[in-house]
Amino acid sequence: QVQLVGSGGGLVQAGGSLRFSCRASGSIFNINAMGWFRQAPGKQRELVAAITSGGLTKYAESVQGRFTISRDLAKNTVYLQANSLKPEDTAEYFCAAAPRTRGLSGPYTYWGQGTQVTVSS
Repeated sequence: QVQLVGSGGGLVQAGGSLRFSCRASGSIFNINAMGWFRQAPGKQRELVAAITSGGLTKYAESVQGRFTISRDLAKNTVYLQANSLKPEDTAEYFCAAAPRTRGLSGPYTYWGQGTQVTVSS
């Protein structure tokens, strides 16, 4: 089993920044891609950004150029730097990981707890 512990949400004004982190533990040899999803009220969960163990990345078009995902393999941790935040970035953010046999598109079968992000205008 893989356990994911994410952190980094909060309340921020538009234009501000947040830094998320997600640490994996357990059977980490079972995972490849790690990433962050978000879900706003009344909307479907969407992939925000993901990164493979080899460093390939994928971003949602809405965050391209504002968010940066990175990974420290030695620490089994993925980071998401979110800059120039907008009110539409308000959502609950979830860390996730995909099995080793899967790439950036998943499916993501391991999930951490959510962390709320609220961006005020």
